[in-house]
Amino acid sequence: MDNGTLLATLNASLNGLSALLLLMGLWAIKKKKVLFHRACMISAFSVSVLFLISYLTRFYLTGVHRFPEEGLIKKIYLTILFSHTCLAAMTPFLALRTLFLAWKKNFAAHRRIARITYPIWLYVSVTGVVVYWMLYQ
Repeated sequence: MDNGTLLATLNASLNGLSALLLLMGLWAIKKKKVLFHRACMISAFSVSVLFLISYLTRFYLTGVHRFPEEGLIKKIYLTILFSHTCLAAMTPFLALRTLFLAWKKNFAAHRRIARITYPIWLYVSVTGVVVYWMLYQ
């Protein structure tokens, strides 16, 4: 396995871990386990930062990877990739704002933006794994 493929696998693993942490964080806050929620969300953000560093490294080393198939499956792949990419560009800003509001203890505003941030961030994390799977498996 070459370095590009290894980094792509790492990226998918980090995306999957981020999704798991996000789900655990949602569970925790619904159970009013605030400290565990905080730990999960900070961990999800940290894992996402590691993902971004790893992704940019892989992109620098290996460039763009083209989807090898044609037909309907390529259209499905490109649709998922397009939505993933557009939302992924927004996620760091939304996540930072959401975390900042919690840090400032402005929980009303935190909850309002988290209702937007959370599903987008979770979608990006899950579709990151799907894109990897479609491209490399």
